[in-house]
Amino acid sequence: MGALFVRDLKLSIRIGGGALMGVLFFLIVVTIFPFAVGPDLNLLARIGPAILWIGALLATLLSLDRLFQADQEDGTLDLLLLGEHPLELVVLVKCAAQWISTGMPLVVATPLLSLFLNVEPVGIAAVTATLLVGTPALTLIGAVGAALTVILRRGGLLLSILILPLTIPVLIFGVSASLGAVTDPAPFDTPFYILCGLSLLYLVIGPVAAAAALRSSQE
Repeated sequence: MGALFVRDLKLSIRIGGGALMGVLFFLIVVTIFPFAVGPDLNLLARIGPAILWIGALLATLLSLDRLFQADQEDGTLDLLLLGEHPLELVVLVKCAAQWISTGMPLVVATPLLSLFLNVEPVGIAAVTATLLVGTPALTLIGAVGAALTVILRRGGLLLSILILPLTIPVLIFGVSASLGAVTDPAPFDTPFYILCGLSLLYLVIGPVAAAAALRSSQE
């Protein structure tokens, strides 16, 4: 499992530059919004957390279609299905490598990019914390979509259509927690704990559902 993790981490960075492309796309989304909204700094500060979360969601979708596609093309997926390790554990390890190479750079870049949106220091800390616990859920949800579309070439669009409805709860509670940190009447703890619960839920359901989809696709 350690060798699989290191292999996937290297491939995720090498093929298509997943980490770099995700951060660059994140940067593009964040820098375009101020031009569209205008020079109203108060408005940017209010909608800044939502912009950061939308950018992180779209950046995460960029490389999810390659999560199992490369293994399908070179025959590695067949070996993993026939291997001695549970397929659910294999999926979990691959998701961990995917998140470290694509999700973690987004979290690291968030404090810097938040300055473009005039987000307060408390809001920057809140957005960073919510992305840290929320982006793993996006990766685990994406793993299910990637497993369902693994036998399709250029299945990126279908993958996005499949998983976007499932990511809405994560997006809602992530933005709610971020806004609650800078808005007095709104709470931070409750949506943040729900976001943590969603990540734990998908940590259990995601690998099982993705493994079942992979077995079904290879039959």
